[in-house]
Amino acid sequence: MFVFSGSYLVKASARFGLTALFCAAVFLGFSTAVSAQDDILKTDTSVVQLNVGVVDRQGRAITSLSQGDFAIYEDDVKRPIVAFEPTQSPFSLVMLLDMSGSTVNFRQQIHQAAIRFLDALAPEDRVAVIVFNGKGVRELSGFTTDRQKTAYSITLASGSGDTLLFDGLKEALRKLAAEGKRRKAIVALTDGLDTEVRKSDRAAVAKATEVEVSTVIKPEAASALVSVLADADRQGVTIFPLALPSGDARRLPLPDPRIIAQYSAARTRLQMMADRTGGQVSDIRRLDQMARVYAELAAHLRTLYSIAYQAPNPDKRDGLWRAIRVDVTRPDLIAKTKTGYYAK
Repeated sequence: MFVFSGSYLVKASARFGLTALFCAAVFLGFSTAVSAQDDILKTDTSVVQLNVGVVDRQGRAITSLSQGDFAIYEDDVKRPIVAFEPTQSPFSLVMLLDMSGSTVNFRQQIHQAAIRFLDALAPEDRVAVIVFNGKGVRELSGFTTDRQKTAYSITLASGSGDTLLFDGLKEALRKLAAEGKRRKAIVALTDGLDTEVRKSDRAAVAKATEVEVSTVIKPEAASALVSVLADADRQGVTIFPLALPSGDARRLPLPDPRIIAQYSAARTRLQMMADRTGGQVSDIRRLDQMARVYAELAAHLRTLYSIAYQAPNPDKRDGLWRAIRVDVTRPDLIAKTKTGYYAK
């Protein structure tokens, strides 16, 4: 029997009954199309949104700074800050859950960890739950601060089949677009092995020689990834992938170089999403670590400042890289955010 210990689940159980809670899930999927775009990140606005973390030399988070403590540079030219949100400001957050066939054997751990994550969020954070599997992508719960409702929706997460990761990310970004100017993030629990993208990877390694196999896949060139990065950049959404051990190439039973190359490319794409949006990849090495990783991420969200600055020459969309640097007035502090964007 599956027993949850999260406080919101206890309330959900009382309201809906254990039978309904564990057996009433009927997963009706719908698919969302991912349109192909150029392999260059696009920005459609003159204002650039950043989520910024600040630590001291010992790695301890600093959460008491104000707008005057920051300076933003684009291509080494200081830019005016037009909006500032302190670390206490609430988020609109999508919990994106991989319900494909590769996660069937540890659904209990996923449900438990995701529900405990809710306990660690701030009361004003608005949370939505979206799942993806072989039937498509489905929103189980829209944005709300009602933790009981969100916890119940997590217990309905089920499915099997293909991994439609990038379809799920596109749907999460579409939902976040309606959340206005709030701080935005996606927490994506997945092994990263998107089925459609992997087909292209498999075709590439099939044609490669033994010498070429480890380098023939170009993870950054996948149009699905580029589309997600473009949408995330336009909205200022930070992506936090939680990488499941089922996507770890080191755990493969047979060390086939062609399969290893596909797994490595998938993990590289998760890292790219985090790096390019200012997030971080949390590597889940063991399933019993999942709840702790979720809790650590919730704590990390509470250390982020949100800063928007005015981009220079917003009409100059030349497709070139714009490097971003965030400085803090105190020399003993270090700021971290996304490193830049392509202007097109």
